[in-house]
Amino acid sequence: QVRLVESGGGSVQAGGSLRLSCSASGGTTNDYAMAWFRQAPGQEREGVASIDSDGTIYYRDFVKGRFTISKNSAKNILYLQMDSLKPEDTAMYYCAAEVGECTVVAGLGDSSLVPYWGQGTQVTVSS
Repeated sequence: QVRLVESGGGSVQAGGSLRLSCSASGGTTNDYAMAWFRQAPGQEREGVASIDSDGTIYYRDFVKGRFTISKNSAKNILYLQMDSLKPEDTAMYYCAAEVGECTVVAGLGDSSLVPYWGQGTQVTVSS
């Protein structure tokens, strides 16, 4: 059983930065794919960025060049550095994890198939 706990959300003005953290327990981050998803009010949960167990990184186009995903395997922590934030980045951000190869998490696929979620951390960007 994998347990995920996010932190680091908050309120910033457009153009600002935030760094989200996701502390994982119940395994080591080297064993599973991890990712950040987000969900705005009234919208479906969507993938933002992922890092696979082999270190392969994948970003959705709308965050490329602005967000950076990374992990500290020794501490079992996943990060999301968010720069040049826009009002449309406002959402609840969730950490996700999945063991195995060719995972839904690594491919930022259907969120209903993701087996492990954190509780979420709110990010609000004002114009």
